[in-house]
Amino acid sequence: MDIVSNFNLICKNINSVKKINQSNNINIIVVTKTITIDKIFPLINMNHYHFGENKVQEAKSKWLETKKINKNIKLHLVGRLQSNKVDEACEVFDFIHSLDSEKLAIKISENEKKFNRNIPLFIQVNIGKESQKSGVAIEDVNNFLEFCKKDLKLNVIGFMCIPPFNENPNKYFENLRDLASKCNLNELSMGMSSDYKSAIEQGATFVRIGTAIFGERVS
Repeated sequence: MDIVSNFNLICKNINSVKKINQSNNINIIVVTKTITIDKIFPLINMNHYHFGENKVQEAKSKWLETKKINKNIKLHLVGRLQSNKVDEACEVFDFIHSLDSEKLAIKISENEKKFNRNIPLFIQVNIGKESQKSGVAIEDVNNFLEFCKKDLKLNVIGFMCIPPFNENPNKYFENLRDLASKCNLNELSMGMSSDYKSAIEQGATFVRIGTAIFGERVS
């Protein structure tokens, strides 16, 4: 599998959508879970710097040394964050996309002080109202956002969502865009390998793409 060719095709597709929709700048987060660092270097050598991981331990073992060598790399946590992993997450990640509870917000606030950091955060919204998924309920978003920004002084820059599987994602992306607009947030983390073009059409500024670049993975 030619990872570089796959990545270039993604870029071409995104530029086509941007041209039609006059979209803002789109940040491609290359999701590298289970991918060894040697397979990622060709993308770094192309001056691509946004990468995503789902698990804190894997990110630490894979990226800490690489980030020391290349200061331009921005590492995104795109998986769920457990409260007992927040200290390690605040050490290695530059963005967190899965803020979904007051307990987690408080832990992040405490560890930001410890590491003297101000990490850009996305609130994960349960946009499809699915009981099996993480995320803040739509009706609770305003109060949660106010708690994070005013009470804890967290750097919340936008919303993230994962639409229901096997449904047309457009209405969910549109709903998240409208919610962000009402809350005066400019960034939207939405869209993955199967639906990133639709997400960009609805205003995504960060897309999380792994499978379309690296192929299917076991975990």
